[in-house]
Amino acid sequence: MYYDFTVPVPEVKGKIIRKPKGDAVYVLFQFGQKYNKEKKYSVPQRTIIGKLHDSDNSIMYPNEKFEAYFPNNAMPEELPEAYRSCALRIGSYAVIGKVISEYKLKEMLFKRFGDDTGLLLDLVAYMLVNEENAGQYYPDFAFCHPLFSEGMRIYSDSKVSRFLNSVTKDQTIGFLDDWNKNRDHSQRIYISYDSSNKNCQAGDIDLIEYGKAKDDKGLPIFNLAIAFDKTNRVPLFYEDYPGSVTDVSQFVHTIDKVTEYGYKNAGFILDRGYFSKDNIRYMESEGYAFIIMVKGCKELVSSLVLEHRNSFETNREYSIRSYRVYGKTVKSKLYEDDSEERFFHIYFNPSKQAAEREQLEVKLDKFKLYMDKHLGEEITLGKTYHHYFQLTYDKKGHLLSYKERDDVIHRELQLCGYFCIITSEDMAASQALIHYKGRDISEKLFSADKSFIGSKSMRICTSEAMAAKLFIEFIALIIRNRIYNLLKETIISLEQRPNYMTVPAAIRELEKIELVRRNGGSYRLDHAVSKRQKVILSSFGMNADDISTISIEIDKLLKDNQALMDSDEETDEEGI
Repeated sequence: MYYDFTVPVPEVKGKIIRKPKGDAVYVLFQFGQKYNKEKKYSVPQRTIIGKLHDSDNSIMYPNEKFEAYFPNNAMPEELPEAYRSCALRIGSYAVIGKVISEYKLKEMLFKRFGDDTGLLLDLVAYMLVNEENAGQYYPDFAFCHPLFSEGMRIYSDSKVSRFLNSVTKDQTIGFLDDWNKNRDHSQRIYISYDSSNKNCQAGDIDLIEYGKAKDDKGLPIFNLAIAFDKTNRVPLFYEDYPGSVTDVSQFVHTIDKVTEYGYKNAGFILDRGYFSKDNIRYMESEGYAFIIMVKGCKELVSSLVLEHRNSFETNREYSIRSYRVYGKTVKSKLYEDDSEERFFHIYFNPSKQAAEREQLEVKLDKFKLYMDKHLGEEITLGKTYHHYFQLTYDKKGHLLSYKERDDVIHRELQLCGYFCIITSEDMAASQALIHYKGRDISEKLFSADKSFIGSKSMRICTSEAMAAKLFIEFIALIIRNRIYNLLKETIISLEQRPNYMTVPAAIRELEKIELVRRNGGSYRLDHAVSKRQKVILSSFGMNADDISTISIEIDKLLKDNQALMDSDEETDEEGI
């Protein structure tokens, strides 16, 4: 990313290269050379450190690499007061501050981050409000929002970059230790564990590798997992690990981490991706229960589904009306040499049956259409085609004909609409389903992380910055999850389901609460709090009077710290 201020182009003889590309001229720094054995000569090693100013070729807009290779060059850390808007949006600031206070996040973070705590919380608020994780846009956010930093300082994007690269493992791990230490370890909880992966541009990052991506864009990835307390609806911790490491192999280390955090009376809610004989045995050896969901067509449970098919689907005794399914519990071993029988909860969903059958029919139609186009041609078809069809080739590999495998398709049609939940503890089918459905919240967390916080990709080039951004995202998810839960509780109490009570919609509505700077320099509320905004604020135990109080505090804080900001600006260059 390129910063929004200029610096002189460094004067290093023979090392600075100006390279035009498109409408811009980029400044490259030659930091070394590497001998090429094949070509038998040295190849210069260069990197972009900035982009020339449009009208003055003696100055440039620097980037992160400039800071790395020219650390002694002066760069501004704070932006002047002129960069603060005359209209400040305070609604989201008030709500986010309320959650921070409720969880005592500022105190826990200050223990690890000291004076940088305010900037960290500002970056958290920026991610939540702007649904964005690109650091270069933070100054634009700070321009028109109250801030949690001391004196509501507006830091430059270069300061943000330095902060991200300064965060250490000790700080993030220390916070996670404190966060989990404050939980009630005697309470019976179910931990929902889920993982995803993120794309990342190739840079000086240890974790990124080419692996099996869920959204494959041909880019290197890393994996991210979140453990979530389903019982209390709170994220517990997160893990990042290399892109080539599978979820199954990583899960053993997750169990160890749960044990280290002191969660003894707990169970895990997982999907099929974490199932392995070793993981099951390890969980039980550590005293943890488990709940695992498996699709009805999977080999693990398909024979069991077929065995009990037509024994409960129309019997009202097995109806679970809240989820519009029928469920039956049977006992069986999970694998041949299993030490004991498990509880298999078999479910049938009539509407899901119709949808899955239609999906299968559509898939078969597409296969047939494709094969019809290539009859008589030399073509190699994948395993899926061989699974559903008997294919006939001539000696030269030309596709001559195909025929449906009636037994295979008949079996899959029978299994449509069925799924299974396996538990280590004895419980009713309805109870197992309720536990597993609670896992939807952890899946919403990943939706929040990738969609609402703009983090499908990590826009950084160093391991330190990536670790810092992941940590900031986790803090943002803690706060966003609390906002989501409180809004949801309010919706339940309302007669209608207003469309402004989702997290992004509520934040957009709160952003309309503004302070405006009058001629005397004081910030005052521009208008009264609306009816919608009052409903949203009530979810957090707040009202219009609280907004008035906060607006007065913001105005006083900005007045008291005006001189402080100006004097800091004069000494910035000496302190860098």
